Amino acid sequence: MAGITGSRALMVVALLCAAAAMTAAQEASNVRATYHYYNPQQNNWDLNKVSAYCATWDANKPLSWRQKYGWTAFCGPAGPRGRDSCGKCIQVKNRGTGATIIARIVDQCSNGGLDLDYETIFKKIDTDGRGYQMGHLQVDYKFVNC
Repeated sequence: MAGITGSRALMVVALLCAAAAMTAAQEASNVRATYHYYNPQQNNWDLNKVSAYCATWDANKPLSWRQKYGWTAFCGPAGPRGRDSCGKCIQVKNRGTGATIIARIVDQCSNGGLDLDYETIFKKIDTDGRGYQMGHLQVDYKFVNC
């Protein structure tokens, strides 16, 4: 930062801090993740058929886009909300086993965490079966590029 002094240096530091805060706001730890039966395979990966919130914007995306990742509803404590979260991907990590998977956000929820499709997401990271027994998993998530 040679040549940057006074208020310019403060401005640079403030911008760097804001960028770090934005990055941190895109992930959360120890979040409750329940499961939902979207059954995307049986429903031909049709967002309208499962009444997903994001169908308004994403139902006409190519089939390859809709089936690339398993589905989740998102209402987590950190990250974009509503339409701004539609189509985005998150990496979900089961805190108990360390198993991870990438999920595509197709819906919204109200449980304060995630509502993972049972077959395509929840079951795959519930490698010890404890999540199914309890009815939820404790997970960490972070937004990732799809």
